[in-house]
Amino acid sequence: MSLNRYERMLMDYLENHAEEKRFWEARVWEIDRRGGRRESKVLDLNSLLWEYFEERSRFESPFREVVIHEGSKKISMLNLSEYLLRMWTPVRSPKKRPAK
Repeated sequence: MSLNRYERMLMDYLENHAEEKRFWEARVWEIDRRGGRRESKVLDLNSLLWEYFEERSRFESPFREVVIHEGSKKISMLNLSEYLLRMWTPVRSPKKRPAK
């Protein structure tokens, strides 16, 4: 899966900050356990990751630079959301339909 440069920046940040990564692993698990369609989970996580990106831009240099140079328009975190749900949650087998 290909991540845009902002998603890659956020993923690298999580990989380099163990406490932040643990927090986000727990959030991803929490979203996954709620049930529902995968698409809905991805959209929920996308919103949370963007809010986090904005919050980090107030304190962390690489994120702040993005906001300074490119403004604070919302950036898609959909690929990262899908990636985290795939990598950090258990694989579920599709439900079998009853035979006719």
